[in-house]
Amino acid sequence: MTKFDIAGTTAIVTGAGRGFGRGVATALVGAGAHVIGVARGGAQLDDVGAQLGARFTAVCADAADTATAIELIDRYRPGVIVLAAGAAPRMGRLVEQTWESFSENWNVDVAQAFAWIRHALQRPLAPGSTVVAFSSGAAVNGSPLSGGYAGAKSTVRFIADYAAGESDQAGLGINVVSVLPQLTPATDLGAAAVAAYAAAAGVNPDTFVASRGAVLVPEQVGKAILEILAAPQRRAYLLGAEGPTQLP
Repeated sequence: MTKFDIAGTTAIVTGAGRGFGRGVATALVGAGAHVIGVARGGAQLDDVGAQLGARFTAVCADAADTATAIELIDRYRPGVIVLAAGAAPRMGRLVEQTWESFSENWNVDVAQAFAWIRHALQRPLAPGSTVVAFSSGAAVNGSPLSGGYAGAKSTVRFIADYAAGESDQAGLGINVVSVLPQLTPATDLGAAAVAAYAAAAGVNPDTFVASRGAVLVPEQVGKAILEILAAPQRRAYLLGAEGPTQLP
């Protein structure tokens, strides 16, 4: 894989309005990148823009829409793409799910990864560019209270791995990696999952969180992404509070 210098490049970050996406956008701007932040919530993007200043450009759009991926990649020719957007799964046991709720992450998270990564290879991005797709620790450990979430996130990891192989075979020099953050109450999605699993275990959320060790926060995720971008070594990384860990 090719090393990439983030300073002065253009980066697209989906889900940039909050949570991990906002943490990544903040870290990239701090490292000298111009960040195109994509999210469906205009007010959230305005807030991020007010914080980050002129090196942040807000784009209010649906990151899971193929047209969004094509338009923004073609317009900005980014050196970095970070796919951090995703749907919050409906929390509940399998028997409490409908197919619509069970499949939502397939129609958002997987659709996003497929559209952006496919076009990054087709365009293609410049050699040395990097695409980072957010999977989840649930892709390894399962998530029985979140419908199809774990399976969808596992597929995101597979898509990134397939694309990395295609980039290598075609000599494109595009790094494609997935990151698998551990469960954390520091995002809206994570807080809902923590509450559900704590209730299932018969404990309060604070007790549940304390039993799992140090809490991963968006600022740490942003720092980890910068570390991965500096010299990608693997196709997948587990993200915890201690930093990224390479996965086979």
